[in-house]
Amino acid sequence: MKFLGYVRPDGSTGIRNHTLVMANGRGAATLAAMVSKLVSGTRLFIQPNENGRDGDDRKTIARTMIGLAKNANVGAVLIVGNKPDAGYPEFSYDAFVGEIAKSGKPMETVFMKDCGGFQDALGLAVRKCRNLVQKASETPRTEVDFGALNMAVKCGYSDATSGMSGNPVVGHLFDTLVDNGGRAMFAETTEVIGAEHIVAKRFTDEGERDKFLRAVERVEEEARSTGEDIRTINPIPANIQAGLTTLEEKSLGAIVKSGTRPIQGCTQYGEIPEGRGLYYMDSWMSSTALFLGFAAAGSVLNIFQVGGGWFPDDAMMPTVNTGLITPTLYMTGNPRTWDKGWREMDFNSGTVITEKEPIADAGGRLVDEVLAFASGRLTKGETLDIRDNVEVYLRGPGL
Repeated sequence: MKFLGYVRPDGSTGIRNHTLVMANGRGAATLAAMVSKLVSGTRLFIQPNENGRDGDDRKTIARTMIGLAKNANVGAVLIVGNKPDAGYPEFSYDAFVGEIAKSGKPMETVFMKDCGGFQDALGLAVRKCRNLVQKASETPRTEVDFGALNMAVKCGYSDATSGMSGNPVVGHLFDTLVDNGGRAMFAETTEVIGAEHIVAKRFTDEGERDKFLRAVERVEEEARSTGEDIRTINPIPANIQAGLTTLEEKSLGAIVKSGTRPIQGCTQYGEIPEGRGLYYMDSWMSSTALFLGFAAAGSVLNIFQVGGGWFPDDAMMPTVNTGLITPTLYMTGNPRTWDKGWREMDFNSGTVITEKEPIADAGGRLVDEVLAFASGRLTKGETLDIRDNVEVYLRGPGL
């Protein structure tokens, strides 16, 4: 199985060819935003305010930004800032710009201190960014193996079909990807509680298994510290209305989206896995943060598998592309959800229910669709230029 992708200098393969504009400090956010607004072919990331965050959160912000810049869907990078070494050490020139430069892709920097102020920096940044976009456009698509893909999945609006005809089809895709040498990621620590013992058995390394179980324990403890018990508040009312009755039902349906292959490691939010295969990323369930974290971890195509709980008629959900540089393939295994949202969704596996289609056959169809999107076909969400807000998953207190 082959697709047409963009092979980067570090050997990774992308399916899109964006130029990413970022600021290495909050003070240059306006400069970055104006450059991206003026120059076609760009994607903009405005970081959360690093001021007043603890060291772990600052590392998470820096790791996320560096990961986004290294993502194979990015063909070139423009970094703007006040001065090269402004702010915390995590955002110093060597730690931030220097790390991104290791990817080997075209990159430019513009610092207001070197330009005499904002207005001159804006003119220079626009010129440099236009050159980067043009340079990136010279990169051709070339034929590569299916295993060159890095993908990730989130599920939501969970109902009975999630574990019957939606997530199992994604699991078949992931098994196929891993068997061909690719990398697949899943996450949502809250959503594995009740089935964590099943997931834990699949880790190939005892240390990674312990990291995963500690992550589950931490999330439960953090919830209890606020007076909440995840094991009693989950499933949420929308899930119950859609047919789920217990936490275990919801979690068992959620974890099947990971397929059946061994899990190689448990990574932090936005951390790029070291190898190929299947990985678990310790993160929460919010789509505004999770898809961004997947992109920072190297995913070039995200999947959002939705059930039917609280799904409005003709919802324009795919306008929400919180992967920023990574497109989202929206799919469902719920026939009613497809009937409501087919204009805005990319794939229907509800046929497992309505037509008794085998999971493997539906999974094979999904593989074919993924190859088409990887070769350049736009997802429904990409046909609309609506850029939703994103956030980084930060766990520490504001100081």
